[in-house]
Amino acid sequence: MSQRIYFLVHGQVQGVNFRNFTQREASKLSVTGWCRNTENEKVEGEAQGSSDAIKEFLKVIDEGPRHAKVVKLDKEDRGLLDGESQFEVRR
Repeated sequence: MSQRIYFLVHGQVQGVNFRNFTQREASKLSVTGWCRNTENEKVEGEAQGSSDAIKEFLKVIDEGPRHAKVVKLDKEDRGLLDGESQFEVRR
C-alpha cells in the first residue's frame, strides 16, 4: 500500500548536504517527492512510496548525513499524487 507524507526536519540540517542526502536515500528506496530548505533553517518535503519504504526513509532522514544533527522530525499524512517519477531537490 502506498502512502504520502509531509516531513519537517529540525536541527543542524542546512549547509551539511542534507537535501542531496535525502534525494539519494529516497532514490535507493524508490520513494518519490521533493525537499527544500526553509527560511527558518529546517528542511521540509513530501515523500511517497510503499509503507515499508516510507518507514525506512523516515528512519534514514531522522539520522541524516554525517555532519547533520537532527533534533526533531515531524511528519503528517498527505494525499497520494499521480504522475510523480522521482525525488527532487527544490531551491
